Parts: sequence; structure tokens; C-alpha cells
Amino acid sequence: MARQVTDRVYDELLVTLARSGDRRAANRLAARWYPRLMRTALRLLRDRSEAEEAVQEAWAGICRGWPRLSDPAMFPGWAFGILRRKCVDRIRHAQTRRARTAPLDDAPEPSQPARGELRVEIEQALAGLSDDHRLAAELFFGEGLSLNELAAVTGVPVGTAKSRIFHARKHLKSTLKGETDD
Repeated sequence: MARQVTDRVYDELLVTLARSGDRRAANRLAARWYPRLMRTALRLLRDRSEAEEAVQEAWAGICRGWPRLSDPAMFPGWAFGILRRKCVDRIRHAQTRRARTAPLDDAPEPSQPARGELRVEIEQALAGLSDDHRLAAELFFGEGLSLNELAAVTGVPVGTAKSRIFHARKHLKSTLKGETDD
């Protein structure tokens, strides 16, 4: 818990310095955030090259948007919100492209091989969630966003974010225990 607080404060400092034009701080922030953004993009897009492009586009948007970020403490939710929009744009574009030129035997391959049985089970359990619940679970459990940040990223009230986490947790618990979901 103390490490999370320290990391958040350090990120706030880096954002503040980057907003004032400090290139080293911006580079350090990018190095710290690239893996987190990439993990989330991979989960949403399930394609490494698409995820890399989405993260690059999101980071460009983040850098352009620093002057509009009023509170550096809001950076995590704000950054994931930008990434989410870039991923949604890519998903929509891919759906449109597939609809135009869709040979039926052109199924995408998974972007990462599963590592171990538990990882496969967790990925399958997450796949059983709706898109909204899966995104909420991945950002809350996987990336450590608070409920307020999750609500800001997904554009829903805090109560809705809390409900999504509750239902995602319930589904994941029952699926991983081998029970059926109601």
C-alpha cells in the first residue's frame, strides 16, 4: 500500500514536471506507464501490433493534453480513459474493415500464449464477462485504479463502477471455483 502511494506521488511529480516542459520527466513517465498501458491495450485488443499502435496514439494524446489536465493526481484515470478511447476506435475500425472484406476463415490468433493453467482459467473467466465488466475488472484489479478513477475512465457514475466490480468479482469467483453463474 505504501508503495502504491509513493508511486502515485512520484507520477504526480513527473506529470507536473512534464507539463512544465521537462523532457526527462516526460520520458521517465512514459517508461513507467508504457507497460501498464500496453497490458490494458493487449487485454482489450488481443493483438500486439494493434495494442502497440493504440498505446502510441494514446501517449501522443496524453502529451498533447497535459495542459488541460487540471490535477496531476487524476493522471491514471485520465490516461486510461484516453487509451480506452483509442482502443475502442481501433476495435470499431477493425469491425468495419472485417465487415467489408470478411472471408470466414480469417480468424485472429491470440496475441500471447497462455502461461500456466491458472492464467488460462483467469483469461477464460475474464472472457466470460461483458465488455464493460471485463474492462472494469482489469482496470480495478489489474491496474489498481480506484472506483473514482474507474468511473472517470469509463464515463459512468461511481455507483455503476462499484456495481460492475461487484458483479465481475462474483462472476470471477464462481467461475474460478467451478460453479455456474446465475
